[in-house]
Amino acid sequence: MKLSNLLAGTACAIIVQTASAEQIYLTAEYFVDPVAAETIENPAFLIEDGKVVERGSANELRKPRGAEIIDLGNATLVPGFIDMHTHLTSDPEDPAYYSLSFSDERDAITGVKNARKTLLAGFTTVRNVGASSYSDVALRDAINEGDVPGPRMFVSGPPVGILGGHCSDNNLLPSEYNLVGENVATGPWEMREKVRRNIKYGVDLIKTCSTGGVFSKGTSLGAAQGTLEELAAVADEAHARGLKVASHAHGTIGIKNAILAGIDTIEHASILDEKTIKLAKDNGTFLSMDIYNTEYTLSEGEKNGVLEESLAKERAISKIQRDSFTAAVKSGVKVVFGSDSGIYPHGDNGRQFSRMVMLGMTPMQALQAGTNLAAEALGQEGKLGCGDVGCFANFVAVKADPMEDISLFESVDFVMKDGKVYKRDGKPIADAY
Repeated sequence: MKLSNLLAGTACAIIVQTASAEQIYLTAEYFVDPVAAETIENPAFLIEDGKVVERGSANELRKPRGAEIIDLGNATLVPGFIDMHTHLTSDPEDPAYYSLSFSDERDAITGVKNARKTLLAGFTTVRNVGASSYSDVALRDAINEGDVPGPRMFVSGPPVGILGGHCSDNNLLPSEYNLVGENVATGPWEMREKVRRNIKYGVDLIKTCSTGGVFSKGTSLGAAQGTLEELAAVADEAHARGLKVASHAHGTIGIKNAILAGIDTIEHASILDEKTIKLAKDNGTFLSMDIYNTEYTLSEGEKNGVLEESLAKERAISKIQRDSFTAAVKSGVKVVFGSDSGIYPHGDNGRQFSRMVMLGMTPMQALQAGTNLAAEALGQEGKLGCGDVGCFANFVAVKADPMEDISLFESVDFVMKDGKVYKRDGKPIADAY
């Protein structure tokens, strides 16, 4: 065969392949663009291979022949939401002691149920910060392979922390059981070893704790956990391998220690003073503050079997955390959307948007916290939380203007992830699963 004929044949094959690639033409009345911080009329998006390949006005962007047309009429589109603090493999209705009977396999199956709920709520990306035995790694991989529906997941696996600490150990059983968490460590070198272990088993980020927590027995919210040297070792080891680090921290000392150690995001960040806020701002540290779930815990926690110790800590910290949120937003710190789902029912994540506005954010700031700013914290700018060319085709739609009524995000009508529609007209798409 002549070279010219071979090249011509190859070119034809390429042309045929390009022409037959599945394309989606998506349009609506409005698109709220969090990156540009503006609302655009009559947007149109051309989607191919799960990404936006062209964007423009419906009056100007042509509809390719053979493309699937998705016209949402008078709906308003926004990028798919990102929740930076979830626990998909656990449920709030499971009492503390009873949950000790759950196997790792059972936790993973629970995650399958909750991943679907979360996706249908419009959260097309989540960061799962804490799961035993790498059940979140297994769930992430199953979603990526298309075995089960769910959001794109960035997972931490078992947290790394101190003996008797909040996120790495289990303090519910007495000493005769000799139960120690799978990533408990003492000293900088042991901390590094646990980080290396997590990386070995496929995590996307590292989770640690620098204070006690509400839902751990015998820990104090204000007391620091781990030394500055230990936290710095965690951050250094993770960053050397290209991973980001999240630290659970309620108390001021623990928050400062985490920031000084170079940790990327502070989870909860409940007790902030002016110096700590300035420290976070100067270092570009992101705060992920769960300001909705306190309502669920205080109203439903006792019925769900939450320990009185935990309820008391929640009562003590809830208003302080909300005041800290307002102060952080006012000061211009990077505050991202992190709900702590699993402490309240999965699928209710969107309820936090209205609380963020109630406590000081504009509707646009709240949307940015759950889209492009969260993507920045993940290191996924230009890929997630956006609607520009090159972004993954993750979209949510509601019936009216969410910038006028952000509570619309509590019950979305349309969900697309990577170009695939999972919900339309408020109903799940049966053949999407």
